[in-house]
Amino acid sequence: MPPSASTASCGGLISQRRCSKAHPHDTVGDPGKSAAMAQDKPFDRQTLESALEALGRRAYAEGKTIEIAIYGGSALMLTYDWRLATKDVDAVFESDKQTVRRLAQVIAEENGWDPDWLNDGVKGFLSAADRGPNAKRLFRTFPSEIEPGLRVMVANPAYIFAMKCRAMRIGGIDETTDVDDIKRLARELRLTSAQEALDLVAAFYPDRLIEPKTRFGLEEIFSRLKTSDWAGNSS
Repeated sequence: MPPSASTASCGGLISQRRCSKAHPHDTVGDPGKSAAMAQDKPFDRQTLESALEALGRRAYAEGKTIEIAIYGGSALMLTYDWRLATKDVDAVFESDKQTVRRLAQVIAEENGWDPDWLNDGVKGFLSAADRGPNAKRLFRTFPSEIEPGLRVMVANPAYIFAMKCRAMRIGGIDETTDVDDIKRLARELRLTSAQEALDLVAAFYPDRLIEPKTRFGLEEIFSRLKTSDWAGNSS
């Protein structure tokens, strides 16, 4: 299901009146679609960027610049063409949480989305290296650098790979979105063995946090990959 500073000029909690400066185009996508349709449709890149645009525009209208860091499938979608959709947005927003949650709630209500389309459930998987220079990069400022309402950071591919490996589901590696992401990221990162993959995971997480299911899962994934699978990354 789709999407959970400075001085505010018209802010407040979700129960307060919405900011009168809200942009008339803050409703994302086709306004003629029903709320039920919007709820059933996952985010594609265009929808996600439109939602971030609306979030940034509203924050700027309140005289604020907020920052969020995006992880998981959403970060992949903003980085690569092969990740086409995601059901929600895994993000962390440590500064001005109330503003982020309130504005995200407003956008959800206007588009018929799950109120947790922008959520911070990923916090439990953050690495101690999360604040380091190799973990994230600036994706974009919304609506613009001239009017900075929202700065969006995205996790780097190596970090996303490590997070997805650590969170690998128990019960085999049948084709799931997470496993497909791991395979594709392995190709992007030119990882050719389970040991190389584990070494990368260990660069972000201590050995005590790397569970046996991760080790076994990676061994099985790489045992299934053939040399031809890496041909596209040979250049």
